[in-house]
Amino acid sequence: MSTGERAGERAGEHSGAGYSGTGAGAGAGAERSGAVHRLVLFDVDCTLIESHGAGGRAMFRAMDEVYGVRGELDGYSFHGRTDPAIIVDLATRWGAPETLVRAGLARCLARYIECLRDEMTDGEIEVLPGVHELVTALACDRRVVLGVLTGNVADGLAIKLAPTGLLSLFKVQASGSDSALRPELPAVAVARADLLTGRRYTGKEVVVIGDTPADISCGAALGVRAIAVATGRHTIDELAACEPDYAFADLSDWRAVMGAILA
Repeated sequence: MSTGERAGERAGEHSGAGYSGTGAGAGAGAERSGAVHRLVLFDVDCTLIESHGAGGRAMFRAMDEVYGVRGELDGYSFHGRTDPAIIVDLATRWGAPETLVRAGLARCLARYIECLRDEMTDGEIEVLPGVHELVTALACDRRVVLGVLTGNVADGLAIKLAPTGLLSLFKVQASGSDSALRPELPAVAVARADLLTGRRYTGKEVVVIGDTPADISCGAALGVRAIAVATGRHTIDELAACEPDYAFADLSDWRAVMGAILA
């Protein structure tokens, strides 16, 4: 049994789902009944890809140039936050007046995008294990609409995903360009999927996949299915404590993850 399967079992115990890590059978049965529809929303950084600090370096440059501030993170984490929120948090922490920061936020984000393009050298983006296989398999499944739910602003999302060859497979986007508050993003994605397909996605038909507690909790108000993956800064035990529906060490056992999505 793989690490991902053990993690899936553990999260199933937490959630009451009883997931064995092999859930493809449940998905296949539902397909025959015609009952399965899924809107699957992936986080980006440390879920789909690793950008090896390119985003952080670009953001530090932009804040220095626009606000004239720089400093230490002192335990502050980018993970689970949106780009606009990170800029406001750090620029004010480092001494810029909040009114000045908010007034210059659009200019800082624009400069961040320019710096991000500079930072994205060849080979900077690493697609994480199992991602290509899982995303392409889901994209070929007529029961599934694929999307991204990310704190990246839209232009940053495009820059980061373009080298992977996967960007065009995501038909719905909800990003830091839509709201600085991550819990508002699932509803944005659902509304866009409704417009795209003419179908209303509700409850566990909406699946959010991510590597942080914020990914697990952001869709709670909509009752979504949360799948945690420990490919970021949080351990599988830390994520399982947040009570996702499923948790995996990574996406390398992509068939098991697909089973959890379609179960």
